[in-house]
Amino acid sequence: MVYTLDMARTRWVVGVDEAGRGPLAGPVSVAALAFPEPLYAKRAGILHGIRDSKKLTELGRERWYTKLSAQAKAGNIKFASSMVSHSVIDRRGISKATALGVARTLIKLDLHPATTRVLLDGSLAAPALWRNQKTIVRGDDRVAIIAAASVIAKVRRDRRMKRLSLRYPDYGFAVHKGYGTASHYRMLKKRGLSLIHRRSFCKKLFPMV
Repeated sequence: MVYTLDMARTRWVVGVDEAGRGPLAGPVSVAALAFPEPLYAKRAGILHGIRDSKKLTELGRERWYTKLSAQAKAGNIKFASSMVSHSVIDRRGISKATALGVARTLIKLDLHPATTRVLLDGSLAAPALWRNQKTIVRGDDRVAIIAAASVIAKVRRDRRMKRLSLRYPDYGFAVHKGYGTASHYRMLKKRGLSLIHRRSFCKKLFPMV
């Protein structure tokens, strides 16, 4: 984690990331994790060794999620997440749906924008009232607090997809989480779209939807 920041004027430092931007089915998940300032530097040790969720195994992500949950329960950090449904993605597009998720998640943290520094991954941006914000390319790889947010977003989305697999058992959502794997494509050709598939993502397979 190479990114450094002068956070002397902030009361909270927040990392934001998403999971599930590319799947053919299910929601996009956005998470935010907040550290209180001026204790950020000391408490950041809580995140020692964390990595971008894509570089962790499922078991590794779950272990980190358990650790982060314990820290939140102890009052050392706080975090929140939001899911934006497949139907909203189809109506508004994935970029606007993800932006909606960012806005909802920051509201859930219940922090004052004027005293909060927000660090976001990739192309994400917070609403304009969060003036003290910075988007960092490959932030989930470079900044521990963003990597932690990526883990929360991924774990919560994966759990949602496992629950949805009980409702739609033929599609294997518990395994591929809605991503376009070979087995998922085979099942789509056999069964067609489920109610939670993103129609806008499946037009090449089903041009009439």
